[in-house]
Amino acid sequence: MIPAMLKSLLKTDAYPERTRSVTMVKTHISWIFLTDSHAYKVKKPVDFGFLNFSTIDRRRFYCNEEVRLNRRLCPDMYEGVVELRETPTGAAFHGDGPVIDHAVKMKRLPADRILARLVEKGEISSGDMAGVARTIADFHHNALTSPAISEYGNLDRIMFNWQENFEQMVPFQGTTLSAEEREVIRTWVASFAEDNAALFASRVADGFIRECDGDIHLENICMIDHRVSIFDCIEFNERFRCCDTAADVAFLLMDLDFHGRHDLAGDVLTAYREASGDNGMMALVDFYKVYRAFVRGKVESFRLNDGDIDPQGRESARDRAVRYFRLARGYIERRALRPTLFITCGLMGSGKSSLAGQVAFELGIAGFNSDTVRKRLAGIRPDAPVTEAYAVGLYDRKTSDATYAELLRLAETELAAGRSVIIDASFSRREDRTRCAALAGRSAAAFVILHVTCGDTENRRRLVERSAKGASVSDGRVELLDRQRQAFEPPGAEEGLLIPVPADGPPATLTSAIYGRLG
Repeated sequence: MIPAMLKSLLKTDAYPERTRSVTMVKTHISWIFLTDSHAYKVKKPVDFGFLNFSTIDRRRFYCNEEVRLNRRLCPDMYEGVVELRETPTGAAFHGDGPVIDHAVKMKRLPADRILARLVEKGEISSGDMAGVARTIADFHHNALTSPAISEYGNLDRIMFNWQENFEQMVPFQGTTLSAEEREVIRTWVASFAEDNAALFASRVADGFIRECDGDIHLENICMIDHRVSIFDCIEFNERFRCCDTAADVAFLLMDLDFHGRHDLAGDVLTAYREASGDNGMMALVDFYKVYRAFVRGKVESFRLNDGDIDPQGRESARDRAVRYFRLARGYIERRALRPTLFITCGLMGSGKSSLAGQVAFELGIAGFNSDTVRKRLAGIRPDAPVTEAYAVGLYDRKTSDATYAELLRLAETELAAGRSVIIDASFSRREDRTRCAALAGRSAAAFVILHVTCGDTENRRRLVERSAKGASVSDGRVELLDRQRQAFEPPGAEEGLLIPVPADGPPATLTSAIYGRLG
């Protein structure tokens, strides 16, 4: 029945309004059919325990709940619940045949005004994000609360949700989250909860547990003429919707971090605190960002078992899940990290840039790449290829000295603000590393050398592969490798905290070992 229904709903005559085309979007819990002007969401007959759409009565109930709850933040978008009927030509949203299911009918929002697209294109301002934050703060101020709702803020309820998350990730062990990483996060969560039990209790007593949205992230926010529309809240489980207001806004903060926009996350946090007056949230916001990242990783992991998704889609879901879990781990590590100057050190093609990017992402710190800086100083586009001999032209001693001086200047700005930073460069000369150590000393910061290595065969394979792809910031080529190896001055333990990093796997598998050494 379901395949036939889906095929029928891809026909333009299945809809009451005229439309030139119909497209279908699949999620792990819904089929969404997009006409020229509307979206029809049909819930899948699935039961995940925390979500149960297994019967038509349940799906009808939750369709009505979705409309009721989303009209709080998006009153004009949700038109109502419509019946899906059987007709002589197949399933349709009109006619008088038997009702075979239900759907939520919504006005279609312009895809290019969804906040995720605006952030990706860099078309969002600090003022826009402040407006989003004020909308959320106003919503929280007016959201329902009651003794029954406040129960969801009790620590035993919060830990129940966490335990469910950990248990549901067991089938994906080794696929998106290792048992060791799951245990690190579980241990930290338990310790934080025990140490801050009084804080959680005070949030309940002070009225911060409300019937919130539960799903405020970039894909669920649309901005048209600076008007903020937040849609697609959690309708299927009250315990995911009723939560601390800090947990609700933490979802958006986490999602901005996930997209590398820590600056916009800071704008949201500042504006939300000013609008809500909730300064106490700061003690809990990291805890809830860990929670939100973990849940998103779990949801992406569920997609691996969705038969509706093609192999490429499942691979993308796996990669996103891993990235969310790494962000959760990073939130934990950055709480204990004192201001630190990290530098990479190693041969071209060893994996330095991939590792530096992963460290910067997980720890939420700035990263500066020597190739990008070198070309910027020379007025060259970052991905413009420069095919010169070793240590001449753009890569001669004078230009390299200027490049490393600029890298130090950029890093010093971050350290002066009390922030950690990572410089991604070969650092093949000891004197360049010594200057970094001196900068760290002047800035009262730790100094860490990430000595990245890989086998010669793999090193050469990566360089050949990179050259074949083209359009790389790096100009490292396999024919230059031996010259660089001859001139390379290996780092010593006396120079700073030296962490050897054999880059023989994906960057996401390497950072945990680094954190172990930092600890």
